[in-house]
Amino acid sequence: MLTLRINKRKKLITDEEEGALIKKEMPVDYENLPNNLAYMSENVWIACHGLMRLPVFKDLPKQIESEHLNWKKWYGDERAESFEFLPKSQKDTTDFHKLLLLRAIRPDRLPNALKEYVLKSLGERYVEQPSFDMQQVYDQMSYKIPTLFVLFPGVDATQPVENVGRKYKKLAIDDTFYNISMGQGQEKKALEALKKAATAGNWIMVQNVHLMTEWMKEFERALEIAVDDNCHKDFRCFISSEPPPLPDMEIIPESILQNSIKVSNEAPQDLKTNMRRALSKFNQEYYDRAKAHKEPEFKALIFGLCMFHSLILGRRKFGAIGWSRVYNFNDGDLTICGDVLHNYLSKYEKVPYEDLQYIYGEIMYGGHITDDLDRRTNRTYLKVLIQKELLNNMNLTLAPGYRSPNPTKLDRQKYVEFAETLPPETPNMFGLHANAEIGYLTAEGDTIFDQILLIQGGSSGDKGSGVQGIIDDFLKRLDTDAPLFYLADLKAKNTGEPDPFWIVCLQECERINNLILVIKSSLTELDMGLKGQLNITDAMDELFRNLSLGFVPAAWAAAAYASLKSLTPWFTDMLRRYAQLKEWTDANSVPNSLWISGLFNPMSFLTAIQQRTARKDGLALDDIVLQTTVTNTTDSKLIVEPAEEGAYIHGFYLEGANWECGRGSEQGYLCE
Repeated sequence: MLTLRINKRKKLITDEEEGALIKKEMPVDYENLPNNLAYMSENVWIACHGLMRLPVFKDLPKQIESEHLNWKKWYGDERAESFEFLPKSQKDTTDFHKLLLLRAIRPDRLPNALKEYVLKSLGERYVEQPSFDMQQVYDQMSYKIPTLFVLFPGVDATQPVENVGRKYKKLAIDDTFYNISMGQGQEKKALEALKKAATAGNWIMVQNVHLMTEWMKEFERALEIAVDDNCHKDFRCFISSEPPPLPDMEIIPESILQNSIKVSNEAPQDLKTNMRRALSKFNQEYYDRAKAHKEPEFKALIFGLCMFHSLILGRRKFGAIGWSRVYNFNDGDLTICGDVLHNYLSKYEKVPYEDLQYIYGEIMYGGHITDDLDRRTNRTYLKVLIQKELLNNMNLTLAPGYRSPNPTKLDRQKYVEFAETLPPETPNMFGLHANAEIGYLTAEGDTIFDQILLIQGGSSGDKGSGVQGIIDDFLKRLDTDAPLFYLADLKAKNTGEPDPFWIVCLQECERINNLILVIKSSLTELDMGLKGQLNITDAMDELFRNLSLGFVPAAWAAAAYASLKSLTPWFTDMLRRYAQLKEWTDANSVPNSLWISGLFNPMSFLTAIQQRTARKDGLALDDIVLQTTVTNTTDSKLIVEPAEEGAYIHGFYLEGANWECGRGSEQGYLCE
């Protein structure tokens, strides 16, 4: 946001271009996807039409169609943000225009491109996260200025404070540092410790105050009294709390928030920053302790341990592909493993690699893990990274293109510098397939711009006229393309024994009628409100905001089917569902091939197949099961007559696999 604002002032980008990046225009009217661009998804093709309102992209869909081979090559490139394969028609685009292309066509590569864009515009300090330094925070504190730690999974706020406390002789063992974890029964103890610390010039750390929201008002007053003129100048107060679960919830009193230094020390996601952070946990004094025993082994194994810690933390961003469950591995696990390494190297003649692997994998880090396959993954990392080969110069591959250094030639600072030479991060470095990052990177890009939209309150430009255009367009299309079904007339069409398929059709028509009425009534009310004919209500205001942001309103989603699409594709999808039901009711029979994912309740149609078969063959319904056969036809329009048994359906998708059609009458099979 800062970079965009600066570059707008420099006249490097326009308001329209900024709006196109943030909002990602998805027009309702667009040409059908050509056959030679079948490799693209429909949403990508719609987004390409959305860019046409910018002069530089006015002919984008035509250019993609005419140079489809070049675009296909770039579309499938593993690192599309490099733009090495960008077609001739777009060679003159600026760095910002390339962001727009990625936003529309390859959203999974956008986060990396955004980082590069900020790097070029503002410099490295705005994209590289330095390791947290508690000393810098302490230097800004005083007896009147406390520090508030916002807690995040995997981050321990206690250890940095204790490390600085040792430097200033503030220790828990001497009763000069009070560390109180809040919970029931700790209120009185915390207030007494606060008063005592303020008088004697000691330190106090009050942790997890999010558990004591009501008591915090009492603590606020006690802190105000404690830091009066009689307060000892060495007094320091540290507070830790989780962020509130909802934006409108208040945990910390306002005066404490205003007066304190806020520390948001969130664990990084990228490998290099995690390595930088992990190595910072072991200072020079920690390395000097190893000189009394096996210094080369210690340096090599600590680096391997930091690599292991960074890799297993980095796996979390891949979701269920990385770990089956969520585990809060933290800095405490890392530092305790470092202490274990010191103990073992000082007591054993030979380095017990298998013992270290077991303690790290089954006890320290393994203590968090509850899934057997996750435990196996964790053990495998340790077998690769905690072994004797770490000592053999350039012999152990820590990650693709990154081999272990010679510990006899590197001191602590050299290891820190070596960590900065890590290659650009890829899923292969975690032992994952290259496609593993597509899902989380796409979601990350969407989240970034959703947050910007929420902060800005809408898109750039005149939001009112934009929303009015959406209202007019949607109401017009509902009147022309989706008039309500007359259920009484439809029921009269089937006078005999109710057909299971026809019952499903009637149920679907009833549901889509309800959805159309909800959409029409809410849009009509908002239209009248914008024209001054009605007072604007909270519901209208919420609808206006959703339409301006391109979100599906909650009232519409509640009356609709499950969908993750944004507003325009969602509305187009709804009209397609209506069109199928119109075809079904007009013909008074099921389409030759039914788009099953276009139903509100797809299972009802599958049940209807069983019911119809049971009646036809005089069989017990409880004894009938469904059998699925995949045909060698990939185009539903080629199905010219209904199935002899059961029904033809289409609308399934495969993720992480492809389908190879069989030859002749043979059924196909799954493939890469």
